[in-house]
Amino acid sequence: MPPASTGASTLIVAASTQPSPVPSTADRLEPGRPGYRRMSFALFAAGVATFALLYSTQALLPAVSASFGATAGQASWTVSAATGALALCVLPLSALSERFGRRQMMTASLVVAVTVGLFVPFAPSLGWLIALRAVQGAALAGLPASAMAYLAEEVRPKALVAAIGLFVAGNSIGGMSGRILTGWVAQAWGWRAALGAVGLLAVACAVVFHFMIPRARNFTPGSLNPKALAKTVGGHLSDPLLRRLYAIGALFMTVFGAVYTVIGFRLAEAPFSLPQGVVGSIFLVYLVGTVSSAAAGRLVGRLGRRGALYLAVSTTAAGLLLSLADQLASVLLGLVLITAGFFAGHAVASSSVSRTATTGRAQASALYQSAYYLGSSAGGTLGAVAFHAGGWAGTVTLGLVAVLGVVSITLYGTRAARVERRRPVPAMASVQN
Repeated sequence: MPPASTGASTLIVAASTQPSPVPSTADRLEPGRPGYRRMSFALFAAGVATFALLYSTQALLPAVSASFGATAGQASWTVSAATGALALCVLPLSALSERFGRRQMMTASLVVAVTVGLFVPFAPSLGWLIALRAVQGAALAGLPASAMAYLAEEVRPKALVAAIGLFVAGNSIGGMSGRILTGWVAQAWGWRAALGAVGLLAVACAVVFHFMIPRARNFTPGSLNPKALAKTVGGHLSDPLLRRLYAIGALFMTVFGAVYTVIGFRLAEAPFSLPQGVVGSIFLVYLVGTVSSAAAGRLVGRLGRRGALYLAVSTTAAGLLLSLADQLASVLLGLVLITAGFFAGHAVASSSVSRTATTGRAQASALYQSAYYLGSSAGGTLGAVAFHAGGWAGTVTLGLVAVLGVVSITLYGTRAARVERRRPVPAMASVQN
């Protein structure tokens, strides 16, 4: 079960429709060999930069809204545009990495995203800010689309889990620290300075990546084959179980995106009236996700996949209801339960995709991540609209509707599995001598 992250614990290997040749393990990296530590630091830095940039405006939405005289729904597009563009670009950029190389794709993605990040603080209007964030999200899609393929090709199998863990840890720390950093800098110097601070952090990470990442020794360029790719993607989308898993991932992320996009507005208003720095620090709750994601494997072992999903949605729903109270302790406990339930459910659904897909696992994972980030984009925007229309209760209602969707899909899957088990197995034809 992959460890939790702030939004990308399911990563893409590559969008190749043909099996890649297996490189000799003699040329692969492992702990103690030259290059392994450099590779680990490089990808950790890339993970920090990626998710610090991707969610850099989320903790700043109240300040951005006030600066441009925008509603919560309008300001939320600074997050939704980035995650939506990432969702749309994951699959094509993963295909390009097959042709031009993982290292080259990661480098290009970081360079473009960091460069755009330096212009973001100077956006003259909300429209420009949203447009720049969309370009940034599209560029960032190339990094998760290539990082796992690079690791699979360059690291010995026995060291692969540890190497992946460091990259995912960079995702988690980047997503969380970016939000906390922007909160405290914005409190002192404003939201533009906060975005500038994240941009400079990303520049430092990109420099570390460029000088530390080892040259790829086992990459074999492939040809782009749109027809084969479309056939593989079509096959996954026609699989009922995979479609249900994609929907579950999107719905879970709709809840999560809505809650964490809007929570800053709620805590900045009465009766809480918390300062920007404290609001940003709320994202420390993300650490709960690391624990619940790791525990998801044990939950599946005890309860089965659907049992674990039922527990995850129940926990999420309880957190949503508890957060309705006007006591800060209740809100924080509600966020803990929402976060724990989301990461557990996400871990179960994402890992089930890899087990379900017998061919084209890279494309299956890419489709899940696309659904996941589309859910994030939809949740952020719809959650803010619901908050504007009905306050926090409106956002909670949206979350409960999404949770009900997960329950309905899981119940349908349970019924379908029972029907399949009861279906008589055709007798084997007799063998003629």
